[in-house]
Parts: sequence; structure tokens; C-alpha cells
Amino acid sequence: MNRLSIDCDCDGNPAEPDMHDIGILASSDPVALDQACIDLVWVSEDNGSFIDRVENRNGLHTLENAETIGLGSRSYHLIDMDE
Repeated sequence: MNRLSIDCDCDGNPAEPDMHDIGILASSDPVALDQACIDLVWVSEDNGSFIDRVENRNGLHTLENAETIGLGSRSYHLIDMDE
């Protein structure tokens, strides 16, 4: 989670990143991974524009639906490798 921008990586002309780097996350469950990323953004101090974009686009529905159709689980256990 570095160079976080409110725009998708697929955007050919994305907004400049406006959040600090959070770190590297990994999981065999893509839904759990995305949920962990969202949760870490939500507790970040410089998250205003990102949260506004997610909420304005109902972005959490993607994770909710992914779990509903069996792509993974929104539950996860975060392990800090620096400790």
C-alpha cells in the first residue's frame, strides 16, 4: 500500500497520491486482503479524500458482494512482521 491515490490503478491519468505509504500486505484471500487495506486506510490520519471517494461510489459494496458470491471472506487476522 504505497502511493495511494483516490483513482484506480487502471486510470490513465490518476490523481496524484495524497496519502502516506502504509506498507506491504499479502494474502491468499483477495477479499480479506482488500478488506484489510480498507480498514488500514480508515484508521490512517490522511485518509479524507480516499474515504470520501469510497463512500461516494459505494465502494464497500464490492467487498460485500465478493464475499456473498464466494470469492473470499472479509474476515482476516493481521500479522505485523516488524514486531
